[in-house]
Amino acid sequence: MALQLGDQVPDFTQKSSAGDINFYEWAGDSWVVLFSHPADYTPVCTTELGTVAKYRAEFDKRNVKTIALSVDGVESHQGWIGDINTTQSTSVDYPILADEDKKVSELYGMIHPNSSTGNTLTVRSVFVIDPNKKLRLTITYPASTGRNFDEILRVIDSLQLTDYHKVATPANWQDGGDCVVVPSISTEDAKQQFPKGVTELKPYLRMTPQPNK
Repeated sequence: MALQLGDQVPDFTQKSSAGDINFYEWAGDSWVVLFSHPADYTPVCTTELGTVAKYRAEFDKRNVKTIALSVDGVESHQGWIGDINTTQSTSVDYPILADEDKKVSELYGMIHPNSSTGNTLTVRSVFVIDPNKKLRLTITYPASTGRNFDEILRVIDSLQLTDYHKVATPANWQDGGDCVVVPSISTEDAKQQFPKGVTELKPYLRMTPQPNK
């Protein structure tokens, strides 16, 4: 059974480029972005790992830890990290899980059940996990399409905002933009809760400025 949004993600212990990692202990009270790769020395993945390293400050200010996964071993990872640092002009400062036995890939449902034996091309997933170890987002990309980490940061901003305020975020929302008042709040109550103002476009569609800005 594939992981569903809201499920508690499985714990695991696995080797990595930074030593053995027990996932729950490593994650602690942080949010986590776990993103996976079908093999080392793959061109699209090389750019992705470099981008995540360059975004370190953005992840840090959101209390997010990043961890990659590839189905090759630690020694291979170390060589690949050298290539990533050179070609992407950065320094990979987060662990890459060495999932040679595919334990984590299978625990998290990254390998398509109809995949041929030994085919790991479907290991191209992103998981956003909250401090309670609940799965909040999953996206699976094809091998030919690099992941959009600006979008992943945008979703994390939305998740962290809506966890603490009774709003949702509309299409193409960016941090600082107007938000949707959740349907469970009456317009009268919304006007009390959101002193910046509530605009009623329809009884079911009310907008308010982002409450924490």
